[in-house]
Amino acid sequence: MKYDYAVLAIRNLRRRGVRSWLTLLGIIIGITAVVALISLGDGLKLAVNSQFDIGSTEIISVQAGGISGYGPPGSGVTKPLTKQDAEAIERISSIEFAIPRNIETLKVEYNQKLNIGFAGSIPEGKNKEVVYEVLGVEAEQGRLLYDGDNDKIVIGNDFTFASKSGFDKAVSLGDVMIIQNKSFRIVGIMKKKGSFIMDKVILMKDTPLRDLMNTGDNVDIIAVKVKDKDLMNEAKIDIEKLLRDRRDVKLGQEDFEVSTPEASLATINSILNGVQAFIVLIALISIFVGAIGIVNTMTTSVMERVKEIGIMKAIGAKNSDIFYQFFIEAGLLGLVGGVIGISLGMIIGFLGVTGINSFIGSSNSFSPNLLLILGTLLGSFLVGSISGIAPALKAAKLNPVDALRK
Repeated sequence: MKYDYAVLAIRNLRRRGVRSWLTLLGIIIGITAVVALISLGDGLKLAVNSQFDIGSTEIISVQAGGISGYGPPGSGVTKPLTKQDAEAIERISSIEFAIPRNIETLKVEYNQKLNIGFAGSIPEGKNKEVVYEVLGVEAEQGRLLYDGDNDKIVIGNDFTFASKSGFDKAVSLGDVMIIQNKSFRIVGIMKKKGSFIMDKVILMKDTPLRDLMNTGDNVDIIAVKVKDKDLMNEAKIDIEKLLRDRRDVKLGQEDFEVSTPEASLATINSILNGVQAFIVLIALISIFVGAIGIVNTMTTSVMERVKEIGIMKAIGAKNSDIFYQFFIEAGLLGLVGGVIGISLGMIIGFLGVTGINSFIGSSNSFSPNLLLILGTLLGSFLVGSISGIAPALKAAKLNPVDALRK
């Protein structure tokens, strides 16, 4: 019996033609916006999270605060960290090691073109291997830096593409780059990381980088590894207390920042979730407008089909039959709008996520959210059905005699 209602509903919707499509427009726009924005939000979250490519969850980052800017960590600060700070941190009982590193913005020349790049320092000795492990660095071509490689560099994977290198030419193993007017030979090219930071970085030994930038004992960031991940919070508190004493600042007035990977990601994800919730709320307004359109269309349909309703009741149709007829028609309007909206939203989401990954340099692929699709499909049907309740009740309550007279 319910199948017959559905068949009749489809015929009636097709008969109304343009009016049905105009009614669907509000639902389609709303569903498209919701699906596209949620898909884009999820894609953006994955792309941003992939940039925090830290090989060990037991690593704490320490950097100085002060003047904020658009440079690498530690740049433009009023009171930089020093090698001595790293040595003091390493003496804390819960700390396994503390490695000072510099990340500098500098002039890079290649193919007779001058560009701005950034370089990260690689320490000498055993700490070198630790840094490679923490960063997850592997050589795709050539090798990584050895001790004493003061005139050699390793470059990120993006430099091997002419469109991404910034020099209108792909950089090759064995080529020479001129950095801050000094020549360095490329001995290694890293495997692609899917991170715009690591895929565009230049790695060089600590001493030549300090000489190029004249940084002395100042450091941009200190990578600290705790002996056990269960000691993360304790180590973080100990580091903050130590640096407050060394830098003579009070609690709450710190001119430095001690952060864990989880804390950084949690902060960013909370911001992204808030933005995503706001834009979805805006999109829901379109669905509300679409629901009003369904109410209007179904009410008009009841007025136009008064005689038809009268005839149906005269030949034995019950009030419930009339109700279900209009109720299912409204539900189908929502369902069809949902199917079209989901399809358009997924297409927009795919194109948007692809564009985000291309811009950021992430290798994440678009993955349709099955729960989102099913939930939206059910929601669109419910929106249509609920919107049709009032017109359906009105149709069911019509007196057959009065309906036939009209």
